[in-house]
Amino acid sequence: MYRRILVKLSGEALSGDGKNGIHDSEALLNTCRSIKAISDEGVQVCIVVGAGNICRGGLIEKTGFDRVTGDYMGMLGTIINSFAIKETLIKLGAKSVVLSAVRMEQFTETFSPELADKYLNEGYVTVFGGGTGKPFFTTDTCATLRAIETKCDAILIGKNGVDGVYDDDPRYNKNAKLYHEVHCSEIIAKNLKVMDLTAIEMLKDKDIDVRVFNAQNTDNFVKVARGEDIGTTVKKG
Repeated sequence: MYRRILVKLSGEALSGDGKNGIHDSEALLNTCRSIKAISDEGVQVCIVVGAGNICRGGLIEKTGFDRVTGDYMGMLGTIINSFAIKETLIKLGAKSVVLSAVRMEQFTETFSPELADKYLNEGYVTVFGGGTGKPFFTTDTCATLRAIETKCDAILIGKNGVDGVYDDDPRYNKNAKLYHEVHCSEIIAKNLKVMDLTAIEMLKDKDIDVRVFNAQNTDNFVKVARGEDIGTTVKKG
């Protein structure tokens, strides 16, 4: 079993089919139940969440907003999602806290590796909001950075309806091959769709597994956290 993991969530994972606004109560509860189940196994859990349910890049481009402004909007969106996750986890009986990359003392504490380590060791599911606090970086890069800073053993990426990393899009190619194990260098060379390439580059020499699996089966979260061979494992090198 992994000792400490980072769960990378998309904002869309919290909105379900999007018919109920930016947050769907059932989708939010199911996601947080899976995360609490990992914590209940004794694994230390931290989270980075995107903001695609609130602020999408395509919308920003169409409206002509400056890239920096758009990125700031996305950072604020991740704060909203972080609080939604925290409050849902607390409702489910877990301990949880939000740490922000940008200073907002009225709402929450500011991220530092030392503070995150303290909360994780005390059993808090620790949610990292605000991205990296800087524009031009994705939440994939933020997830990798936070996993390195907090000395995580693995990054968990749950996919909707996809079992892991393929050599082609399995939705359109029935013969697409599922990788059970793949190295960072191969992802970069073949441009496989896992995380953005900056994030993968950062992991090339780090002992941090990236576990990609089907999140529609919520039991998979705990199985992967236990180290079971499900989906795809991305290794360094």
